[in-house]
Amino acid sequence: MAKTPDFTKTLQEVMAKFPVDTSSFQDAFKSQTALGEKMARVALAAAERSTEISAQWAKDTIARMGELTSSKEEPAEYAKALSDFATAAAEMAAEHMAAFAEVAKKVQMDTVDLMLTAGKDLAADAQKAAEKATRETQAAVKKAAAAASSASTVTKG
Repeated sequence: MAKTPDFTKTLQEVMAKFPVDTSSFQDAFKSQTALGEKMARVALAAAERSTEISAQWAKDTIARMGELTSSKEEPAEYAKALSDFATAAAEMAAEHMAAFAEVAKKVQMDTVDLMLTAGKDLAADAQKAAEKATRETQAAVKKAAAAASSASTVTKG
């Protein structure tokens, strides 16, 4: 009966000839986690500042409401108080919306800066990995050629 050859040892030898360096994967993972951490800091800082703006806006509105709800002697004073409240509310809205716009602008600038930095780092890492892979491949090809050359001389001899 014919016995099926076991290629396990041969496959292991082939894999040993072409080692995989996982350090580039580890470096990429570390770079991605560092970028994620920096992006999270930007987002959390923006959320914190936005919360401060919202809280201040609410405090200002509540303070103005106190003036609006106080009792007046003349009906015209109620109309004037309501008009003053509406004017103040419009001014506060403009101020606070400008503050929100500044937060958004800062987040945008920080994000672009992080992405540009990450892109430069990624390009440099990719170039290093490509150069290393080229060197390793050339060395493996030279070894394989030398092994093939010596194997052919052994079979001829």
